[in-house]
Amino acid sequence: MSTALSGPAGDLGREMRRGVLAGIARVNRAGGINGRRLRLIALDDGYEPARTAPNMHQLLEKDRVLAVIGNVGTPTAIASLPLIREQRTLFFAPFSGAGVLRRDPPERYVINLRASYAEEISAMVDALVDRGGLRPEQIAFFTQRDGYGDAGYVGGFAALKRHGLRSEQQVLHVRYRRNTLAVENALADLLLAEHPPSAVIMVGAYAPCAKFIRLARRSGLDVLFLNVSFVGSAALARELGVDGDGVVVTQVVPHPTQSNLPLVKAYRTDLRRIDNLPFSFVSLEGYAALRTLLAGMEKVVGPLTRETLIDGLEQLGEFDLGIGMPLKIDARNHQAGHRVWPTRLKKGTVVPVSWDQVVAGLPGRSRP
Repeated sequence: MSTALSGPAGDLGREMRRGVLAGIARVNRAGGINGRRLRLIALDDGYEPARTAPNMHQLLEKDRVLAVIGNVGTPTAIASLPLIREQRTLFFAPFSGAGVLRRDPPERYVINLRASYAEEISAMVDALVDRGGLRPEQIAFFTQRDGYGDAGYVGGFAALKRHGLRSEQQVLHVRYRRNTLAVENALADLLLAEHPPSAVIMVGAYAPCAKFIRLARRSGLDVLFLNVSFVGSAALARELGVDGDGVVVTQVVPHPTQSNLPLVKAYRTDLRRIDNLPFSFVSLEGYAALRTLLAGMEKVVGPLTRETLIDGLEQLGEFDLGIGMPLKIDARNHQAGHRVWPTRLKKGTVVPVSWDQVVAGLPGRSRP
């Protein structure tokens, strides 16, 4: 993997790596794959596309890796795709919900595990409008100024249009620059809006999102903040502490500590074998990705190569990974999961909630 092991998104890359390593340790303890041990090579790109491309050259051309797993971010994924296509190597379960990784028909060399940002934000918008009674124009966006933020906004705007939004000019959209904490101008635009929103959907990294939320609340802005899973809920909760109470984060895997689903129980056991750090949604996603990749390896008949690994994954069809829902990968479907779970920050922790609980007490509701 080429991932963010440093910088403002470093927590995400380190957690993805932890989860993948826990899964690798599990299979190596059992003798590996056909007697061969797995090894993870993780290079730091700091969540900067300019650093991703050299890392991918190193991994694909010099290290000759079997596959790339769990890369973090949309802009870095965009930088990776040309070489992935050229070298015909699997780009598996990136930590991104961007549409550029979800073509129809799917790209052979890109296979996703998680729900898309469009699905996460659609779930938010449906809850805010259908359950919370908000009008589409009462929902604003705070996004990162790059492919990640743009992917979230495009998905959100499409969801609002389905609920009757007529024009993009009706949506308040404020932005900040990637790998910075320069959120003050975005906040000023929000505070000076003629019609302040009741909810703000956030598509950013945890550090700038935390700063934006803290400053907004200190400025007296009464809105519901909702974040997509990429924010990293554990990191966001740690950054905000009690200032984060009530902030919503959608998740694409079950709760890592409160769920007793089979895969989650195995994750906790296997992670404890490699360290004593806290469990997290991100490391659980990395673990689930590695376990899915292993399931594809086990389907391979004959030599395990870059091409036969993809064939093995496409032969999985509908399968049960132990997360309470069926997953599916085949030649026509390269996104295994579609479910979205809502959670909320409370006293520095992340707790599961229902959508009805999310919208209860929502400012600006026009009906119960």
